[in-house]
Amino acid sequence: MQKKILLYSICILLLASCTSLKTATNSRAPVSSSVVSPEKKEAKFLDQTSLPVKSGADKIVKEENTASLEKSETLSKEKTLFSGQTIENLSPLQIKYSGLLNTSAEEVKNVRMIEFIDDWYGTPYRLGGTTKRGIDCSAFSRFLFSFVYGINLPRTAREQYRNTNRISRTELKEGDLIFFNTRGGVSHVGVYLQNNKFVHSSSSGGVAINDMYEQYWVRRFIAVGRIKDQEVVTNGQ
Repeated sequence: MQKKILLYSICILLLASCTSLKTATNSRAPVSSSVVSPEKKEAKFLDQTSLPVKSGADKIVKEENTASLEKSETLSKEKTLFSGQTIENLSPLQIKYSGLLNTSAEEVKNVRMIEFIDDWYGTPYRLGGTTKRGIDCSAFSRFLFSFVYGINLPRTAREQYRNTNRISRTELKEGDLIFFNTRGGVSHVGVYLQNNKFVHSSSSGGVAINDMYEQYWVRRFIAVGRIKDQEVVTNGQ
């Protein structure tokens, strides 16, 4: 009799344990579902909203930059230059010599000057020479003044030096003469243009444009001279 009672007790305990285990398992299932589901929904929300907003912003910025660039180019083309000219009215020589003078094309105003220089540019140097086959520095400056300003200069660099008034390098203007010592005393002359550049006929390169602050010319610099009849030079421009 006791054995039967014990057996019944064990069966009741086993049935009670299975019922508890099933209940616990079923109660956990909704928790797992509630955790996973919001994560999937949030990821979908980010995919749908954040990426299109960023793309739209990039497009707006790109369109604004393009419009700004087009406006800048339009204003540049419409800008009025010296003497009422626009960029379309500049001559090829003005554009060419703006590069040699390291300045803007509208600042190359003396067209007669650059026409003369261009006609002689590259002519070889020849001591005592006065032609396109060869020309020296003082003959070149003499021809330039005659053609551009209608002024007759003396033949040699020393005579040209004596017929000019001394000025400071800070006062330089187009048409002033720059004197150098290349063979002893005043032996070389060039004509100042602008932006520290001068044109001359040198023994190394013939008729060319150089910077007066190049090391070679700084070491040989003597003085700057302005011809005494400056009024004629000004009117000649």
